[in-house]
Amino acid sequence: MGEFKVHRVRFFDYMPTAIRAMAFNAHTERLALGRMDGSVEIFNFADRYFQEKVIPGKDSRSIEALCWVGGRLFSAGLNGEITEYDLETLRPKYSLEAYGGPIWTITSNSQGAHLAIGCEDGTVKLFEVLEESIQFERNLDRQKGRIISLSWHPSGTQIAAGMMDMIRVFDVPTGKLKTRLLVDRGFGGSKSRETVVWSVVFLSDCTIISGDSAGKVQVWDGHTGTLVKTHLVTKWDVLALSVSKDESSVVVGTSEGTVIQFQFIAPTLQQQQDKEWVRTRTFKNHTHDVRALAEIETAIVSGGMDTQLVVRPLLEKFDERSHASALRKIQFPHRNLVFCAKKAGLLLFQFPGQLELWRLGESDGHVLFFCDICLQGEDHICCSALSSCGGWLAYSTMSSVRLYRLQTDNNDIRSRQPIHLMTNSVDGKWLATANSDCEIHVYNVQKLKLHCIVPVYGSCPSAMGIHPTTNNLTMVHADQQIFEYSIVEKQYTDWSRKLQKQGLHNLWLDRDTPVTHVTFNPKNPEQILLHDMHMFCIIDQSLPLPDQKTQFYNQMTLRSLSEQERPSHLHAFKICKTFQVSVCLAR
Repeated sequence: MGEFKVHRVRFFDYMPTAIRAMAFNAHTERLALGRMDGSVEIFNFADRYFQEKVIPGKDSRSIEALCWVGGRLFSAGLNGEITEYDLETLRPKYSLEAYGGPIWTITSNSQGAHLAIGCEDGTVKLFEVLEESIQFERNLDRQKGRIISLSWHPSGTQIAAGMMDMIRVFDVPTGKLKTRLLVDRGFGGSKSRETVVWSVVFLSDCTIISGDSAGKVQVWDGHTGTLVKTHLVTKWDVLALSVSKDESSVVVGTSEGTVIQFQFIAPTLQQQQDKEWVRTRTFKNHTHDVRALAEIETAIVSGGMDTQLVVRPLLEKFDERSHASALRKIQFPHRNLVFCAKKAGLLLFQFPGQLELWRLGESDGHVLFFCDICLQGEDHICCSALSSCGGWLAYSTMSSVRLYRLQTDNNDIRSRQPIHLMTNSVDGKWLATANSDCEIHVYNVQKLKLHCIVPVYGSCPSAMGIHPTTNNLTMVHADQQIFEYSIVEKQYTDWSRKLQKQGLHNLWLDRDTPVTHVTFNPKNPEQILLHDMHMFCIIDQSLPLPDQKTQFYNQMTLRSLSEQERPSHLHAFKICKTFQVSVCLAR
């Protein structure tokens, strides 16, 4: 194969954010995973756990819980909104304010007809699942204290709600409170602290299983509201519960990083009628809090603060050892986050909120840092790329695609030249800037976002202004070319296209002094006012453009003509050279 030089790069400090929630869709064999940065990842468990989709996060998006309804995915978070995702375009389809404060949990009934959410203000809110959206239906009886966790009974007629120091069971048809289960506090000094019921599951036989901040897993009889058994599994918190499809197994996630399995089994073969919940296994695959769990047919899936997704196969489900029965720890995205420009010796590293560009040194391993491109706004980066020559860098977010021209000078790199022109609209909505790379950017000041980039023209802009009524941007370049751009429509105006098609008069283009100011006549919206050091010009857009045969400087000629003759000699450009040297023109 020959010999190769290997440059081992160890300074890509990428760290995924913590896993906060997950939901498994048994029908499609897809696992949805929500992270602390608001991103959502979809794993295809039928295709060797491949991460087939990623919905980028957003600074203002919070994901506290996830829920599947058929093939539709919903999330809820502490921002008080329910979000449905479009799994084709990989972006939020819509978000709906629930008006109950922060949302701690979301779950659907087994029929897929309703969603229930638990809110900070003590309400359990029901939403009807419609074909293209969801619609608020009603509140269940409001309680004092936040609703932390929820679980529907498989019949859909009851809901168990975990709160502080208690579990409340609601009758869904009437919305009334049916049963209240009081949860014991911890032992010793912890008895003075409230117990948080972090998770509940409601089984078909009306058994309720809860996990709380006192480290207990408790089994309750939902018919009578009595405590059946308490399992003290940790000194800290039980954060998550998940039940198997056949309800014969429950797994527990703790803040110690352990996952514990309970199974509903009989003490002996002769006592099958005396089944009970027994602790059978403990797994230690995490270093910190296990925040999310899913027990699927052949494995236990867990995730938490250490950011890794762990798939722990249940070996009794396999006849022989194979790749399917191996423990998996998924620590990094299944997509490329590093790009190399071979010719330029540059490396691009993609992070959710920024890009880092590095230059590789010689064979001594020395690496020179070039630049750090930070995002403006809330959206995170979807993807990025670097050209092989190192001259172009592109990246996209949910709302925009951006292309940068990179200029390398020894050990320095620039993405953008300094701004030398800036103008704003009269209504305060638009801001336009120009730099010496001939780039003109228009920003929406109200949204604090880039609105558009004017197509780059090869000559540097020397003056520009935004029309007070149309919000059209007029630009004059150093080579005397004039353009008019509609900011609202993001395209050149018809007048500008007509001007470029016909061409400017040679006497205008032969001038060697750049226009330094653009303004407008407030009494006549069709008149643009320009000036340089030696002349003052009015361009009247209502008049015809002069062609090459037209007398360009025709003011003296017009004065000598009668009123009837003048219209045939009028054209758009009126130039006055009386006031020299002109440094400023103000209207």
